[in-house]
Amino acid sequence: MLDPGEPKFRRRKADRPGEIVDAAMAVFAERGFAAARLDEIARRAGVSKGALYLYFETKEQIFRAVVAQAIAPNVQTIRAMIAAHPGPLSALLRLVAGRVMALIETLPVGGVVKMVIGEARNFPELARVWHDDLVAHILGALTDAIRAAQARGEVKAGDARAYALEIISPMLIAVIWRETFVPVGAQPFDLPALAHQHIETMIEGLKARSPKDGEADA
Repeated sequence: MLDPGEPKFRRRKADRPGEIVDAAMAVFAERGFAAARLDEIARRAGVSKGALYLYFETKEQIFRAVVAQAIAPNVQTIRAMIAAHPGPLSALLRLVAGRVMALIETLPVGGVVKMVIGEARNFPELARVWHDDLVAHILGALTDAIRAAQARGEVKAGDARAYALEIISPMLIAVIWRETFVPVGAQPFDLPALAHQHIETMIEGLKARSPKDGEADA
């Protein structure tokens, strides 16, 4: 077994792409895409810049590898969990919120999200990859789950895709708040607590109501 304390330059060659991806994700989160330097990624990965080019020819290729190897597998796990969940929707939404918050707390995903949003105009391929490989999968899976819940009579009528976006958006805004405003002195939010409160609010708002419920509310 490889000693984790062994210098990186002595590790197996097969380890290096993963180390480069991990280093790149941290650099992208901290610096953004335009300001990220390949020599800094190489240094953090413990390889020479020349060795980095053996695995990746461009910074765009490295970004694709970050999405494909470090983030997409987690998203696919969440997607599969959504697809396999039999219901009710309320239990699924609580579960998804917990998994998403765990991902945000363990990986520098927030910084990469901020980077993609901030640099999408100059580097549209970043947004395209992020949407096609990540966002579309989660949004689509949630949309399908909401439609199934509507068919079961759990969720009121409405645009299921819009409901899915409403579920995702506040958590995304909270992450952007943390990455953008907290570093300049804004009061942070407790993200897990915020996610919990938001999901409970959504669960109540999505509930299908009988005519008698409507009369009582009036």
